[in-house]
Parts: sequence; C-alpha cells; structure tokens
Amino acid sequence: MSMYGRDPWGGALEINADSATDDDRSRNLQDFDRSALSRQLDETQQSWLLGPGEQKKKKYVDLGCIVCSRTVFKWIVISILLSGSIAGLVTLIVKLVPRHKHSAPPPDSYTKALHKALMFFNAQRSGPLPKHNNVSWRGNSCMRDGLSDPGSNHANLVGGFYDAGDAIKFNFPAAFAMTMLSWSVIEYSGKYESAGELNHAKDIIKWGADYFLKTFNSSADTITLIHAQVGVGDTSGGASSPNDHYCWMRPEDVDYPRPVYDCHSCSDLAAETAAALAAASIVFKDNKLYSQKLVKGATTLFKFSREQRGRYSPSGSDVSKFYNSSGYYDEYVWGGAWMYYATGNNSYLQLATTMGIAKRAGAFRGGQDYGVLSWDNKLAGAQVLLSRLRLFLSPGYPYEDVLQSYHNQTNIVMCSYLPVFRTFNRTRGGLIQLNHGRPQPLQYVANAAFLAAVYSDYLTAADIPGWNCGPNFFSTETLRDFARTQINYILGKNPMKMSYLVGYGSHYPKHVHHRGASIPKNKIKYSCKGGWKWRDSPRPNPNVIVGAMVAGPDKRDMFHDVRTNYNYTEPTLAGNAGLVAALVSLSGGDTGGIDKNTMFSAVPPMFPTPPPPPAPWNP
Repeated sequence: MSMYGRDPWGGALEINADSATDDDRSRNLQDFDRSALSRQLDETQQSWLLGPGEQKKKKYVDLGCIVCSRTVFKWIVISILLSGSIAGLVTLIVKLVPRHKHSAPPPDSYTKALHKALMFFNAQRSGPLPKHNNVSWRGNSCMRDGLSDPGSNHANLVGGFYDAGDAIKFNFPAAFAMTMLSWSVIEYSGKYESAGELNHAKDIIKWGADYFLKTFNSSADTITLIHAQVGVGDTSGGASSPNDHYCWMRPEDVDYPRPVYDCHSCSDLAAETAAALAAASIVFKDNKLYSQKLVKGATTLFKFSREQRGRYSPSGSDVSKFYNSSGYYDEYVWGGAWMYYATGNNSYLQLATTMGIAKRAGAFRGGQDYGVLSWDNKLAGAQVLLSRLRLFLSPGYPYEDVLQSYHNQTNIVMCSYLPVFRTFNRTRGGLIQLNHGRPQPLQYVANAAFLAAVYSDYLTAADIPGWNCGPNFFSTETLRDFARTQINYILGKNPMKMSYLVGYGSHYPKHVHHRGASIPKNKIKYSCKGGWKWRDSPRPNPNVIVGAMVAGPDKRDMFHDVRTNYNYTEPTLAGNAGLVAALVSLSGGDTGGIDKNTMFSAVPPMFPTPPPPPAPWNP
C-alpha cells in the first residue's frame, strides 16, 4: 500500500511501507554512515550530520592583507622573538669578548716634530694665558702693555707673542709668522687634522690675529698710525737703562717701562699685517662674523699702506737695529695676493700683477739673496702664491703676462735650491746656505723647504709631473727630496748628530738663549741684573722650551750650545713658523696633499656664467 503526499520542494512525496525488519534497517543505516564518512563533507553537510552544537571552528587572524590561522601566527611571532633573542645574545657576547685592537700606524718623524714645534708658540704667549696653554713654567705677563705708556694714548696692547728669547713684541716678524702659519693651515688642514693639531694651530693664529686687531683702529675705514713694537732692546753705546735686552728677567717679573713704538708711515708693516689678517680670514671662513672682522681690518691696513708710504724702520729707530726692513714693494705683492684671495676684489690682483710694482719688488733683478723667503723679503713666497692662481684658475688677460713671469721665476727659484746648480753653497753635512754663511741659517732653510714642498704639491695637483731647469727636466719628487733632506738635517741628520728642535730626539740644545726657560720658577723674583747669573750659568736651562728651533750651526756644521751666544741658540717666532709649515707639508708620507679649493673660497668665477640656451623653436 502506498500513500502519496505533497513534496514541499515541488515534487511528489512518496511514503513506502515495506516489510523490512529493524535489523535490516539498522544494517542499511550503518552502510550509509560508512559511505558518507568515506568522503570529505563541506560545512553545510557537517551541520546536517553533527548538528549545531558539534561543529569545530577554526580561528583566524586578519592582518589586513593576509588572513592566517592563529596557530600559524602564534608560531611566527614566537620564531621572530626567538630569533631576536638569539641575535641580541650573540651581539652581547661579541661585545663582551676581549678583542685585539688594531692601533693606528705610528706617526712619522715629521708629525712627531710638528707636535713639538707648535708648543713653542705656547711658550711665547704674552698677556693672560689660557688654561690649556700647557707650559707649566709660564704665567700671565706684561699685563699693562700699552696701558701704562702715555705715548701710545694708553692703547690696550696686552697679548700677542714675544719674538724670541727676550720679551719684546716685534709686530713685523710676528705678522709674517702668522701669515705663514695661516698659509700652511689653508693648504694642509687635512694633515693638521690627522695629526690632531688643527685646533691648536688655529688657536695660535687667532691669538696673533686678535692682538694685531689691537695695534690699530680696526673699526675705522681710515687710520693714521700703527703700533709697531712693544718694548725696547737697544743696548748700544754701553746703555744701561733697564729694558728687554739689558735685563735678564722672566716675562712674569718684568717691572721696567715698556714703551710703545708707533708708526705713521709704514707700508711694509701695514701690508704684512694686512696679509696676516687676510690669510687668517680664510682659515676662519666658517666663523663668518670673525672672518669678516679680519677682512675689514686687513682692508683698512692695506689702504693705509698705500696712502702713507714709507718703511716702518727708519734709520736710528730701535726697531731698525733688530728687524730692519729693506723695502715695502715685496709686501705690496705679497699683501695684494692675500687680499685678493680673502676678498675676491680684482683691484688687489691688479696691483699684485702690476709690472712696475713687480720690478721694484725685485721680481726680475736676481742677486745673491734672490729666492730667499724671510720676514724681510716675501717675494719668493708671493711668486709661489700667485703661481698657484695661474695653475688652477688661469685668469688670463690682463693678468697673464705678469703671472706667467712669476711662474717662470718660481721655477728658476726651485732650480736654485737643487745642488746640481750650485746657486747656493752647502755645508759638508748638506745644509743649504741661503744666507751665505751668515749666522742663524735655519729659519731661511725651513722657509725654503716649505716653498719646495708646497710647490711640488701644486704641480702634482695640477697633473704636472715636474718642471724644466734649462734643458733638464726634474720631477716633483726632486723638490720633496730637497725639502726632506733639509728638514732631516734640522731634526738631527747632521755631523753634530744634534736635533736643533728642542725636545725632539735625545740630543738637542740644553742652553737655549731664552730668559723664561733659563730662570727657575721658584717664587723668587730676580731683579734686572740679578738674573744675569742665570744667563751666564754653565748649567742647562731648568725649563725645557719644547719645540723651539734654535738659530742653528755655522757654515762648518759646528754648533756651540752656549746660552750667551744667540747666533747659535736663540729661537724666533718667524723661524718656528716656517718650520711648522715645512713639517706639516712633509707629514703623513705621500698621503694627502694640498686643499685646492679653500684658498679660492672668496674668489668669484674667473669668467661670467654663460647664458642659458634658447628655448626650442616651435613652428
């Protein structure tokens, strides 16, 4: 019997009533279950079979762009944290485990000597000393310079540097010394920095520049005088008045008058001081306000040098007995070059390359002292400095003719330094006699070594392998060899086996002609004549004036370490400046070289910028 009903899904619904037993139905149901479980069911089917309370849901983490299982996400996070912990542990172990540190290569002999030579300027400071001066036997000195002299209108001239073994401040050679130091810093700032001495050298230059700004009215555009010297040293004719040469006293104990020598017509001094301030302005170009202040002062001084012409050391003056100037046209070329580099004003370059001024400076005259750079004659240095301009910028007309002449003359000077030409005699030990056997030779040798080294670096930087001396070609290395042999002589490679740089090596002068170094710092103030016992004592100086380059040996390579003979044992500010410049130029081996660009930081482009190309034509 069958019975039909309505299928709610639209079909017929049939109910069969058969005779199957319960056991058969059970057996059939089990067969159905096994067949259903033999294949994978989707979620809907599972819900039909298991019911809503039996479904096992998976859990997911939605990371925005990725959806993943929570279990997988958990293991990823654990792995990341574990990896980070392991990496951190390894880093900590590496840092804690002792390692062999590779020390920097030892400094070469020139770098070691450079550290010493710069210390001399610390020992020569006048006025209130900075805390970092590092010369234990020096103290504040001459704190009333200028202020106690009514003749100077009570100008504040405290500060600056003492010239040599005395306590006089000779501004002419001191300005040259600062110009030389600035030149070396501009060219070799990288080498100074590698030696750890850049800040020290700049501090020395600033000490000098700050003092020079006191020697005239640096805030004015026009001046009528310069303070040229502080202290007096004339002892001729048996004069016994207490002064800086008659008395032998520590600068800290000076109690005698220190008159100021003023100059109203001093082209040489004004142009040299202008050069010092102009060069320093390039050294401190990163300090805009200070650099501008130096340029302003240099401009005023150079204007004065042109308007009030004359030598700063007239016959009979105290200064003429010690640092007598032979003329001022070399300072015009030298100062004009530095003013051009500091300002970029073409009028200074035009002056420095004026044929008439070049001739009066002796550029084409020759003579036995031609090519000798010194505090008195800057021509050789000026020609090298202007050859630099021609090598790297080549300004062309209207400067080219004189610049080419300066360049040719520089090549001739470099030839004269070479032993094959015998322009200058040499001692048996190999020291070039630039002052023709006269006393105190080393300051001229140091200057020549610097000129040779820096000119060699100019040629190298310009990709020029050498230069010609007549038909003969010489490589730039020849110039460096000359510089090295001369500086090596000063540092001890000489017949006396004597280092003429105090404190360098084991055998150096012990009786340096220097008041402060020869009198002990024992809280006893020795009078003007009371200090003579220390001057005449055969004992070594109680204070070592580290870094002082003494005057040097005679033309037979002989040296007498006697305090009273200043021709052998007295150091000077200008001499040490040349030595520092030569040492830094040779330091670091063949690595490094000059800084081509800093010198020209204020110089505008030689030629006008070309106009932009026209816009493309559209028909």
